[in-house]
Amino acid sequence: MDFYYKLGFLLFLLKLPQFSAVFIKDNCTDYELQFGKVFSVPGDVAMLNSSLLTSSVFNFSAVPYNITWYQSATGKEMTNQTSRILVRGETLWFLNVTKEDAGKYVATVRTPTWCYRQSTKLVVDQPSAGCGRPRTVGKDLTNGVPDRLSCPLNDYITKLNSYNVTSSITWYKDCEAIEHRNGRYTYMKTKLKIAKVTSEDHGLYTCTLTFTLNGVTGSVSETIDAEVTVEYSLTPQVHEPANEIIKAELGSSLTKLCRVFVPCVGWPIVDVVWIVNNDFVSSTQASDRIYTAEQNFSRQEKPFRGMWLERPLMFSELRKEDFNVNYTCRAYSARGRPLAYFTLLPLDPDVILPIGMVSSGVVVLFIISVTIYYIFKVEIVLWFRSAFPVLYRDKDSDGKLYDAYVAYPSPCSSGYNTDVENFAIHTLPQVLEKACGYKLFIAGRDCLPGQAVVDSVEESLQASRRFILLYNASTFCTKRHTCSNNNNIIVSKDGIISDGGTGLTDEDADMYAEQRQQFEIVAGMHKVLLEGSLKAILVELEEISPAQLALFPESLRHLRKRQGAVCLWKNQRQTQQWRTCLSETESEKTGENHTHLSPDLSASSRFWKEIRYHMPVRGKKAICPEETALLTL
Repeated sequence: MDFYYKLGFLLFLLKLPQFSAVFIKDNCTDYELQFGKVFSVPGDVAMLNSSLLTSSVFNFSAVPYNITWYQSATGKEMTNQTSRILVRGETLWFLNVTKEDAGKYVATVRTPTWCYRQSTKLVVDQPSAGCGRPRTVGKDLTNGVPDRLSCPLNDYITKLNSYNVTSSITWYKDCEAIEHRNGRYTYMKTKLKIAKVTSEDHGLYTCTLTFTLNGVTGSVSETIDAEVTVEYSLTPQVHEPANEIIKAELGSSLTKLCRVFVPCVGWPIVDVVWIVNNDFVSSTQASDRIYTAEQNFSRQEKPFRGMWLERPLMFSELRKEDFNVNYTCRAYSARGRPLAYFTLLPLDPDVILPIGMVSSGVVVLFIISVTIYYIFKVEIVLWFRSAFPVLYRDKDSDGKLYDAYVAYPSPCSSGYNTDVENFAIHTLPQVLEKACGYKLFIAGRDCLPGQAVVDSVEESLQASRRFILLYNASTFCTKRHTCSNNNNIIVSKDGIISDGGTGLTDEDADMYAEQRQQFEIVAGMHKVLLEGSLKAILVELEEISPAQLALFPESLRHLRKRQGAVCLWKNQRQTQQWRTCLSETESEKTGENHTHLSPDLSASSRFWKEIRYHMPVRGKKAICPEETALLTL
């Protein structure tokens, strides 16, 4: 007995160098046993994958290396075995697992200067009754909502895809195959979608991955133990921030809330965090300048059941480095990790106030300008004409003889009085001709003896640039008859005027004067309103009441409404108000007797400025000869 013991010990010592050659002689860096074990059952495919080929171990992309697999118990190198074992680099495949395959396997990576090793453990369990696996993965299905199961074989699928090996997944529930798109279940790559979970969906779900590798068709399966729960938690929804831009003032404080809604029943396991420059904001101390607070919860029942989660991000003082940075809020949960962010930008310069002030100033200036122009329009236009005469054509080159034809109530006509005649014969020429340099045609002064009235009126109007009509309240009412507002004038071939009525004789001098006045008005209105060859200046000597205005010819009423009239009586009313400071004694001493038709003889008075405003412009711009020839036709 002692002999056999000594013999066995001697043989062990002789074999020990062979067994330990790989592990002791090479003096490798040992990364020990991998945390994750590989579980399988006899007949399945098992994949052992080493994690030595990573950049954290060595630069495998630049340094040459070779990798070898060994069985830890025997020290035997693993080699390819038809239909049984396949070695592909860092991966060791068992194409048909047996109970004897259980144990540790060592992957050794050698480089020209060093070596590394790592162990992986294969656990082979006895298959359970039915199609399920003895080891299961737990999964909770949410009752009443859509849910899904994920097949836990992603490592196998990823490795097969790297080999360009196709594979297929089949799902089973309690050993019965689940058909794709049968109304309740849908295959979605590595997932099984359940349209609406009910209490009947609890049970064991097995996903089987089938593929052909190295000419051998095999499969591997995993089982999920699904439980249906009433409590559920769906994917969180980040409502704030909303991928927005926020502008703030440098040096100010800022608080931004992250609001996340979780559709759920019960308490969801969700963590809401703020991330700045890839770092989590975890401080809740205001002394850190950028800090957060504890996560707050609040329930919501309508319109959707769930829970609101809120966590603020606070800046005690904004600095320059805080701008142009994305601040991200992320919700971590088993259902997903949605996120949203906001970008902080410096506040734009406050241009609203300056723009408002400038706009208000422009509006006020515009209103003032319009008001000034409206009040001083006549003065502005007259000044512009005198300052820039070169911009206006020379009126003397247009073929006209007179600047204006003056029509007024002549003797023996209605509306006549000595003041009106004196104004037309003396005052107008004294101001417009002597002071202003205009040339007037006045019927009582410039008519040629023996000339037919019609010819005289027509020729004089044709040779005039303006038509000045002087009238008072009684101008269009005869002395002997009631007033009439028609324009029925009859002219004989020899220039004798008559009205369409009866009783006209050569002895009716006053009727003749009346009809001459009416013919002047008719001819002038015809050229003004119909031909457009003449412009009229209406001079209103007395204030006209609405009743008196109704008796005016319709053409005159229309022209007065369209362009207005120069009112002498308004100027006199203002003058009388200005002169209230004069005492009656002073007026008697100076002999002043201001009648209502005694205007100021100064050409700079308001009344005469209005007359000059409507008179032809005395320009210096020469008119072309062709235009002059046309005007003389």
